[in-house]
Amino acid sequence: MTKTDFIVKYAGKTGETKKRAAELIDTFLGTIESALVKGDPVAFVGWGTFQVQKKAAKEGRNPKTGQKLKIPAKKVVKFKAGKALATKVNH
Repeated sequence: MTKTDFIVKYAGKTGETKKRAAELIDTFLGTIESALVKGDPVAFVGWGTFQVQKKAAKEGRNPKTGQKLKIPAKKVVKFKAGKALATKVNH
């Protein structure tokens, strides 16, 4: 499902216009993004948690040449599904 598909479905379920639904979804996603940029986790009890984790620098290889290269440290966003969501997905 694309963001546009999601907006259309959300608008249909809530009775909002597509434009208003897009604004609400953008605000929602922007709020999550702001929290993650600050390093704060975002938890929705029973649904899941978004959090930023640090990945250490490591050494890799170019698969074509076999040449060693350094992969720098970085931060990644992780999502862990909550119990209720995981149960629904598995049934």
